[in-house]
Amino acid sequence: MTIFTSLRLSRYNQSQHLLSQQYCYSQAKWPMGLLLIGAFGLVGCQQKLESESVGPEGISPESMPLEAGQIDKRINEQQKMPNDSKGIAYSLAQTSIDIAEHQAKSDWVKSSVLTHQNANDKYHLVSNENRIGAIGNFAAYVQNGNMVTAETPISTFSIDVDTASYTTMRQQINRAILPLKNSVRVEELLNYFDYDYPIPTINEAPFSINTELAPSPYNQDAKLLRIGIQGFKLAADQIKAKNLVFLIDVSGSMSAVDKLPLLQQALLMLTQSLTAQDRVSIVVYANGVHQVVSGAKGNNTQQIKQALNNLQAGGGTNGGKGLALAYDLAAQHFIDQGINQVLLATDGDFNLGMTSQEDLINYVSQQRNKGIGLTTLGFGLSSQSAQFNDVLLEQLANQANGQYAYIDNLNEARKVLHDQLSQTLDIIASDVKIQVEFNPAIVSEYRLIGYENRQLQRQDFNNDKVDAGEIGAGHNVTAIYELRYNDSESLMHEPLRYKQNREPSSGEVGKPFTRNEIAFLKLRYKPFSGGKLAANDSLLISQPIYADIEVKGIQQTSDDFRFAAAVAGFGQLLNHNHYVHNTDYDKLITLAQTGLGEDRFGYRHEFVQLMRSAKLLVEQGVGQQGGFYDKVQPTEYSSALSPAVTRSVPKTMQTN
Repeated sequence: MTIFTSLRLSRYNQSQHLLSQQYCYSQAKWPMGLLLIGAFGLVGCQQKLESESVGPEGISPESMPLEAGQIDKRINEQQKMPNDSKGIAYSLAQTSIDIAEHQAKSDWVKSSVLTHQNANDKYHLVSNENRIGAIGNFAAYVQNGNMVTAETPISTFSIDVDTASYTTMRQQINRAILPLKNSVRVEELLNYFDYDYPIPTINEAPFSINTELAPSPYNQDAKLLRIGIQGFKLAADQIKAKNLVFLIDVSGSMSAVDKLPLLQQALLMLTQSLTAQDRVSIVVYANGVHQVVSGAKGNNTQQIKQALNNLQAGGGTNGGKGLALAYDLAAQHFIDQGINQVLLATDGDFNLGMTSQEDLINYVSQQRNKGIGLTTLGFGLSSQSAQFNDVLLEQLANQANGQYAYIDNLNEARKVLHDQLSQTLDIIASDVKIQVEFNPAIVSEYRLIGYENRQLQRQDFNNDKVDAGEIGAGHNVTAIYELRYNDSESLMHEPLRYKQNREPSSGEVGKPFTRNEIAFLKLRYKPFSGGKLAANDSLLISQPIYADIEVKGIQQTSDDFRFAAAVAGFGQLLNHNHYVHNTDYDKLITLAQTGLGEDRFGYRHEFVQLMRSAKLLVEQGVGQQGGFYDKVQPTEYSSALSPAVTRSVPKTMQTN
């Protein structure tokens, strides 16, 4: 998988910086080192509340799905509601200020750093010394902006099936804490939920591709394009033998009730799905490293249960040495044509042995090439814990052909390690990349929602040496773009004076495009079988996306579309996204209620209650910190703003 590719600072291809480096250096009280650290957002503080904790309410009648005929009425009522001081939607005047300031600040960041990886190399994002009272260690991401199709018609990114950002966000809200700004990975919120996409058979292409297009609920005169990818499912006789090594952190930091005790129950749930053909090893680490079980049969539940129940927490965290022993055991019991995985269960606090983030990532990357993957399971994020390291756990899984999940309760343990075990461990495709080319004859601007740290360069799509994400059996992946057509009244950029009437490239289309074609979608992947790559060369799936699939109102879309739109909108509000102007929590709650669908396990109903809790926290005045520009006063940018900034203000928002 890809680790911290550029946060797309370089994708904002502006002709000039509104704020020069000379201006930044001239501000004596903002030395460049501090600005860079602030830009990458690993600052923040533990939120404090005087009020009691607000948790999810029980499912109420208001959470039940609305009939199709009621949807228009409910949404129209929300659209007519005035924006009060507690609302999230901006006034037109404030919107102009927000956009202008954001543009100046974004240009300032671009003039300072180029990539997330560069900042990581220089400032060691996992270091405690670069965190100020943070709740765990979370990275902040520059949110994707509106791209001008005539200038940058192609969007390329790696898929992401991690879900940890959703569950860490859920636990924080349930503890009456709002996540740090810009830290929510919206794609992980989207992909936490299952969607009813058509399932291909194993004899067909491994994926089905599904698209929907409708008016956007986030901004006026914009469209929302949803792309859904569904992997095939495995029958019972197709499930491969598993060689699993549980690498368990038993250091002193794991003693809390939501850490080691929950971890033990979670792994016991996983073992209930194992059979005699599977192998289980257990390694624990604290000050030292200890081999507890080596290659036990999966159905030897008594031995495995006794070993897990006997674990106790205490000491330091020599995770690096633990990784080495775990990989040695995985190699010793390696199963050809099977699944060979190390499952690292920890709060991410590595403070002994191999502690360098770079060394750890290089090590798991080397093991990946030997056919042994790494799945990371996070535990123990709480208001009293500063050890939890979201950054490190995500990067390790990204580089090791694994997934990153956060376990905050027993239900989540069952979901990840029992109900969806095949999705978690049975990889069906590796290095999965998506590339969308938009037609500038129709689409003026586009914005990819989420996937900020999964962005790839255009040339990376056809380069099989560039690593990307994996997808498990039965997994689905969802991506959402917000589009503005050329005739939109709310364009974020003024049209070019010297416009080029450029047509989209034919590429591998095979036939001339039609005027009805808004985009061309390509998906590239390497088939994965028997626990390893089935081919070194990637395969290509492609299809056009037509404008006539658009429906007139969002009420005419599928339940999945409306629910996914609400989820993505919620993530953007939590991140204080500067490109969302026409929605708030009430509107998104209404929208989500119309898309609850069957919801067999209640995850969608739970999400509605989560949004209600977040809305109450906002209304109570619970603050969010950790954003890129929190410590920078607006006046420090005002002198750098030029009249050209107004080009970024939508036409309908410009005032005389």
